[in-house]
Amino acid sequence: MGTRAATVRRMKPRVLITRHVYPAAIPILQEHCVVDYQDRYEVMDEAQLSKKLQLADGVVCQLTDPMTRAVIESAPKLRVISQIAVGIDNIDVQAATERKIAVTNTPGVLTEATADLTFALLLAAARKLPTAERFLRDGKWQRWDVDLLCGGDVHGQTIGIVGLGRIGQAVARRAKGFSMRVLYASRNSAPPEVEQELGAMRVPLDALLRESDFVSLHVPLTDATRHMISIQQLCQMKRSAILINTARGPIVDELAMTAALEEGLIGGAALDVFEDEPNVPDDLLALPNVILLPHIGSAVTSVRSLMCAIAARDCAAIFSGEGPEHLVNPEVMA
Repeated sequence: MGTRAATVRRMKPRVLITRHVYPAAIPILQEHCVVDYQDRYEVMDEAQLSKKLQLADGVVCQLTDPMTRAVIESAPKLRVISQIAVGIDNIDVQAATERKIAVTNTPGVLTEATADLTFALLLAAARKLPTAERFLRDGKWQRWDVDLLCGGDVHGQTIGIVGLGRIGQAVARRAKGFSMRVLYASRNSAPPEVEQELGAMRVPLDALLRESDFVSLHVPLTDATRHMISIQQLCQMKRSAILINTARGPIVDELAMTAALEEGLIGGAALDVFEDEPNVPDDLLALPNVILLPHIGSAVTSVRSLMCAIAARDCAAIFSGEGPEHLVNPEVMA
């Protein structure tokens, strides 16, 4: 009996979990798979990841993991790459598709949390909340003055949303609660009923940049969106405007943005993402008119736990024959 049980265990597919996850994911995978769980916070480089994937049929990874073509091609048994994130720019999806490897992600579940953080950044930047808190903590508050730490209006102002997907729409709903004028720029128009619900008007990106008091980015990182906000776009913005990025760092040309902030071409920026995470340039760190956060858009315990569970469930679905719910490259299942 012991030998037979051992044989059954060996026949189970092997899944690598690359880094620490919420515990909800583990039993989901263990039902169908042998789990190689790397319960640590350190990130493996390409060589380490390639070595760990030699015997893996599946991998549950995070956006810090370099799932490059070289790594994918070094994994002879790999059938599924299940990402604990919506963004998949760390995965060479084309290389995976060529190998008939399914790629999954976790859309939808983090929409409201990311929209909440986006609007928190908008409010904090407009009302200078980080500056005000430092002012108090540093013992500089001596009295109430009529012009002490005065910020800008939010209610009734214009917000320009670049990318009106799930998160962009959720941000627009929050803006509507502040009676804001909502403009959006997108490759495709939203359905008329969505535009009507949100009170949103589609305009070209150039017009959005010229007219908006707040510009909030909500597009995926692709070849087309990399550095879509650079010096030319920044120069079109109002000098008082605030740029908010909770999408992906490389959507913005960081050097150009830093220069624009230093020269006063725009009023400020509120950033949760950066070009070379976790590295943030010293010049950007030194600026007083920027709010900087360490990529915490979806950092709500319930959300992150659910993301881990969804990734595990979609990974296990490949081996149980059910099929994953959130498949990035459906052509591999044809």
